[in-house]
Amino acid sequence: MKKSMYQVIALSTGLLLSGSALAEVTANIGATSNYLWRGTTQTNNEAAIQGGIDYAHESGFYAGTWASNVDFGDETSYELDLYGGYGGSFSEDFTYDISYLYYAYPDAGGSIDFGEVALVLGWKWVDVGYSQVINADNGVSGADDETDWNYIQANASFPLTEKLSLALHYGYSQGDVVEDLFGDTYADYNVTLSAETDIGTVSFMASDTDLPDNDAKVVLGYSYGFSL
Repeated sequence: MKKSMYQVIALSTGLLLSGSALAEVTANIGATSNYLWRGTTQTNNEAAIQGGIDYAHESGFYAGTWASNVDFGDETSYELDLYGGYGGSFSEDFTYDISYLYYAYPDAGGSIDFGEVALVLGWKWVDVGYSQVINADNGVSGADDETDWNYIQANASFPLTEKLSLALHYGYSQGDVVEDLFGDTYADYNVTLSAETDIGTVSFMASDTDLPDNDAKVVLGYSYGFSL
């Protein structure tokens, strides 16, 4: 399950703040040694190929789609995300973003699609966010209430040099669906070192959770973005 909402918002907000045209369409492609979502592998600890297309308007509206291969130990082979939202700033240093993200698994054997709304507030290099599932198919878990699922997160990013940056993340997943899927509510955290190059962004991440059966992971990633 799924791309980090923070990644989606960070990408879209960057487009909004940097574009001088009325609207901009961009695309991104990438690969990762392990697709992690909120600290847990979505590819059975194997590699993933990923990519998406984004539309951003200077008014603050954005929309896009993103896809990745997945491995849940069944016939499900890929994830397709659809999202849209609105972002802007209160002042030079304070930002906000309100969005909706729908996670779809078109070739899944059961009904495991779901959607969530998110609010992210940022100040300079720090942001905090809250996500709440508002619609979910009945195959997401065995929980009675498939929408009792929320996520709280805090993120910080620091430039180390002109091309090198360090990012810190902490998140907490809770609700009946989380307890059914993972046995308990849990926290995830990671540290990521990213380098901007002429041919894309290379990243090195160390990630862990406080789930008893989830080991710490090291993930190598690559992404490349371009205008359409």
